[in-house]
Amino acid sequence: MAITKNTSVKINRRRAFLKSSLIAGISAAIIPSFMSFSKEKLRYSLKLSLAAKLFDGEKCWCHARAGIVPGYGENGNPQVVMSMNKLDLVGSDVFRGMYGLHTNNMGESWTEPVKLQNLAPRYEMIDGIERPVVVSDFWPKWHTASKSLLGTGHTVAYTPDWKVTNPRPRHTSYSVYDVKKGIWRNWHKLKMPDDDKFFNSGAGSAQRFDLEDGTVLLPISYRPLGKDLCTTVCSCSFDGNLLKYQDHGTELSLGDGEGGLGEPSLTRFNGEFFMTIRNNFKGYVARSKDGLHFDKIQEWRFDDGSELGNYRTQQHWVTHSEGLFLVYTRRGAGNDHVFRNRAPLFIARVDTEKLQVIRNTEQILVPERGARLGNFGLTDVNQNETWVTVTEWMQPEGVEKYGSDGSVFVAKIHWNKPNLLI
Repeated sequence: MAITKNTSVKINRRRAFLKSSLIAGISAAIIPSFMSFSKEKLRYSLKLSLAAKLFDGEKCWCHARAGIVPGYGENGNPQVVMSMNKLDLVGSDVFRGMYGLHTNNMGESWTEPVKLQNLAPRYEMIDGIERPVVVSDFWPKWHTASKSLLGTGHTVAYTPDWKVTNPRPRHTSYSVYDVKKGIWRNWHKLKMPDDDKFFNSGAGSAQRFDLEDGTVLLPISYRPLGKDLCTTVCSCSFDGNLLKYQDHGTELSLGDGEGGLGEPSLTRFNGEFFMTIRNNFKGYVARSKDGLHFDKIQEWRFDDGSELGNYRTQQHWVTHSEGLFLVYTRRGAGNDHVFRNRAPLFIARVDTEKLQVIRNTEQILVPERGARLGNFGLTDVNQNETWVTVTEWMQPEGVEKYGSDGSVFVAKIHWNKPNLLI
């Protein structure tokens, strides 16, 4: 269904139109072209499509993120491999299994989601009790140096009756995709150097950055006993099979009681590294020369000085060779009925000198239909396309009255100039 071509309408009018268009039934939607404010006039257009759907009152999909396998799709294009958790709606953050699907034709069609047996929950003895442990918040990304698809996330350890409790052990989980067999291999835990400090640590929903020599810069959050969440970046080696911790950088934290720092995401642009970080009250950003050692964090703001309005959920990066963009949710978009204001999903350009979001570049990527959209991922598919993948998280009960139905959306960003970072 076509969506309005009037690019001069205000955000709230565009949001309302997109919402009503999608509710009427969507298979693909075109969102108007947008010009960023650069000398090179980098532009993009958006196409919104559907990869899958699940909502039966008991379960829905979440954590839809994808990676590529170059050359394994049709006509020399990549195969795009997506993973998702299945969410049990009767509990809080209850993920009973991982599922996968893929496309060989650039998202024109997707396979049906199938259970990923090698990423299934395991039972472990924790403090003398056998408890289920699952892989969650998984993010596949092509590792160029080893020519392999590496997925990273974290583990969730539940009580025997599938409830989340604290304190609990948490680890960075990872798995490698077997390209020839088309399956994910058995998942592993990243071994950390300090069992006490990193007792509760992991790379859940973290956007990593791989250096040219193959070094994996993996952002993690960790919770020292009795403290709030902290964030750091781990330097890891990866040979196509094993991910090994080497070192970690600045340990970023806030004062206790301020909600901590979690779900960090890392990118590099114009020779500098930038990390965006979740907090209960506001999003934060920090700068680094090497991706490990960071300057003091600062809160996200618009370039007019006002607060961005993101809180208690993720932000991630879209990085083009000619512009850096942030994808986020925020307050103040007529969305107080959405859990933690986690929809719609926005994209805007970042002023990398001031570390601010340029307000008049803000654009809706995925419109709001009542359900939250805060858990999402990004995939650089090729030099011309970047995809944002997200599911409608169908909690709390009743969000469907605004039109959501458990859709898994793929927002395709089509660049007018090739991304030379790919």
